Amino acid sequence: MIFFYACQQKKEDNAHETAAAIPDASCHGNIPTRPSGKGPAQRYAAAADVSHKNMVWIEGGEFWMGAADREGRPDEYPQHQVKVNGFWMDATEVTNAQFAAFVEATGYVTTAERAPDWEELRKQVPPGTPKPHDSLLVAASLVFVVPAQPVSLHNVSRWWSWRKGANWRQPQGPGSSIAGKENHPVVQVSWEDAAAYARWAGKRLPTEAEWEYAARGGQQREPHPWGDEDVEQGKPKANTWQGEFPVNDIGWDRYSGLAPVRSFAPNAFGLYDMAGNVWEWCADRYGPYPQSPLAGSSQAQPSMQRQVEERVLRGGSYLCHASYCKGYRVTARMHAFPDTSLEHTGFRCATSE
Repeated sequence: MIFFYACQQKKEDNAHETAAAIPDASCHGNIPTRPSGKGPAQRYAAAADVSHKNMVWIEGGEFWMGAADREGRPDEYPQHQVKVNGFWMDATEVTNAQFAAFVEATGYVTTAERAPDWEELRKQVPPGTPKPHDSLLVAASLVFVVPAQPVSLHNVSRWWSWRKGANWRQPQGPGSSIAGKENHPVVQVSWEDAAAYARWAGKRLPTEAEWEYAARGGQQREPHPWGDEDVEQGKPKANTWQGEFPVNDIGWDRYSGLAPVRSFAPNAFGLYDMAGNVWEWCADRYGPYPQSPLAGSSQAQPSMQRQVEERVLRGGSYLCHASYCKGYRVTARMHAFPDTSLEHTGFRCATSE
């Protein structure tokens, strides 16, 4: 998927808001990015021992990775055989309570809580892009805003908005809170934040192959962690969007917005929310699969040279709907810069030890 992001002043709604220029709308690739907030390296001691509490052991093996049907986007092909060794994986997405313990123990400051650094930002935008006004370079993150009326699905800026002060403690900005949501997945965390938590916990982020192998739960060809039944058939199986996206989530699955972890049945490996709820960061840099026709083509590369490589996200979120994307499919891929944080992005950890 080819796309790029550029900082610019919005001419509608608010002249001091950063907007994303994105040529094609798809949650598999075209999510807005945050101006980088890199700061001094944060050093801290890792947890003394790796705990396998609330983790699941997954026996290694071979499987066919990638889409076998016609539902996939170009970067999900070709299906290819991959072998993974046995590993432990968190049964759930990392929760607000778990992330809060990490922050309390280390004093870690997340990407969204740091003011953007123009020298880092300029690596991600087209050459010659002028420096944004200082009023734009403030600690902020992207929040989901329900449009007042139906909008084109080719303009994600109609439902994503930069909001000053939005971060993991205040996912929707000032006035919002995670109080009472300790068991919800932490969001507004970048790949850098997720990797920092994993190091502190003595773990790591799962590889993309490990993630898909785990999500399949031992199945080889089925498109979802639960099998081939459509997400809206039968009983609720995952936290996704029902109704008209992005203006009306009717909440047939009992949730409009994030759901607490373990709200739906686990897959055959005992893993929860491997579809829907929040997109999950993986360790891998994003790129085409081996033998993909995208390899080496202009479609596989950004439209400009970047000094920062994107990372893979998997699993879909509560915003996924068939009319817009089917990110809840086990082969669906999304990619973003490692300093990107959004209201529907989280993670879980893995370890080989």
